[in-house]
Amino acid sequence: MTGNTTQTAQVFRLPDVGEGLTEAEIVAWHVEAGDTVAVNQVLCEIETAKSIVELPSPFEGTVLALLAAVGDTVPVGEAIIEVASVETETESAAGTHAATQAAEPETPKLLVGYGATDPGQSRRRRARGTANVSVAPHSASAPQNTTQERATAAARNSEKPRAKPPVRGLAKHLGIDLAEVDPTGPNGTVSRDDVRRAAERAGAGPIQLDDIDSQAGHDATTATDEPTRIPIKGVRKATAAAMVQSAFTAPHVTEFVTVDVTRTLELIEEVRQRREFRDIKLTPLSLVARAYLLAISRTPMSTAHWDEEAGEIVLPGTVNLGIAAATPRGLLVPNIKGAGALGLLELARAIGELAATARAGKTPPADLAGGDTTITNIGVFGIDTGTPILNPGETAILAVGAIQRRPWVVGSGEAERIEPRSVMQLALSFDHRVLDGAEGSRLLADTAEILANPGLALL
Repeated sequence: MTGNTTQTAQVFRLPDVGEGLTEAEIVAWHVEAGDTVAVNQVLCEIETAKSIVELPSPFEGTVLALLAAVGDTVPVGEAIIEVASVETETESAAGTHAATQAAEPETPKLLVGYGATDPGQSRRRRARGTANVSVAPHSASAPQNTTQERATAAARNSEKPRAKPPVRGLAKHLGIDLAEVDPTGPNGTVSRDDVRRAAERAGAGPIQLDDIDSQAGHDATTATDEPTRIPIKGVRKATAAAMVQSAFTAPHVTEFVTVDVTRTLELIEEVRQRREFRDIKLTPLSLVARAYLLAISRTPMSTAHWDEEAGEIVLPGTVNLGIAAATPRGLLVPNIKGAGALGLLELARAIGELAATARAGKTPPADLAGGDTTITNIGVFGIDTGTPILNPGETAILAVGAIQRRPWVVGSGEAERIEPRSVMQLALSFDHRVLDGAEGSRLLADTAEILANPGLALL
């Protein structure tokens, strides 16, 4: 027995995706009002302080409204979308208790697969309206409402008017409060014509929307004398806070060395010809990472973490190597788990996958946490060297400069001569609380020595 059906408006609130999230920016919507969605279908993409995450739908039904526009920064627990689902009378009755409590403060639920987090870290908001709007089932005494009427009724009871971002922009331009506009669009959404009519009723006179769009475009292209203000948020905000914390917490020491990497480049060309490397993008960075990890094995304290609160220096059991990646969203430092145990083939493959994922903005939050040491490749920008700032909590970071052809003294004694060689500069910053000068110097010298003569790695 299936029973009668009811249509219920379900609100999906921004969840904590498992990284202590407090807010996120809506980057893109993959659905719009009127679309039918299935469970686990991607609804939107959000940008956290670390990465871009896709949010899947926890239920199926028809989208009634998008409650946040692209570009909005939304606190965890805030409603971002409303979906009308169809339930049987039995299912609806089972959910009555939950619907009654929907207006109470609630801790946002984690999505499946995003891991656990401390509920106390999430913001909690009291819903401003009812989270579930049930429609009376069809009966002989009470004619069933049409889909449009149900959607419109739900719109008037929702937390904010339903409207697409361009319509919201139009309303703002005309000074119209969307809450005062009668929606006539699909599923109770406010349309451009609704806003226009509301503005005309408010005394604005006849309005031509094409003229408004044209003027908006003109203003955007001619208003060049005013400074451009860019909100500090997302990755940029998180990076700034992390760098300030690191710079004013850990006493940095930076050392430099210039190394002849001609033999390393020759080795790369030889290795590329091997069958197992033909589908791998083997770069100098892969060899630098391998040499650095080998040097770390002689100075394991370089991957330790200073725990101020516990009064301890924590030495990890494995080495998670971070690779700083410049992305369109800013600087990210995803790390390769257990990199110290990887051979050159696995390490090169991992670096390639890490870089591609970071540039696409798809780095999982887990890959951005738990790093032990970092390499930053500033050489790709043609820079010789620099003084890198430590990733917060780490003890050492290696900056890799550009490879250049320079005159270099080779040989010794009577065999000494000048030849054109491929030369690179390395810079190592380290936390002087954890590493003494001798230890930091040895780590850098060992890395340079292996790159100058990669055969030393066999010793």
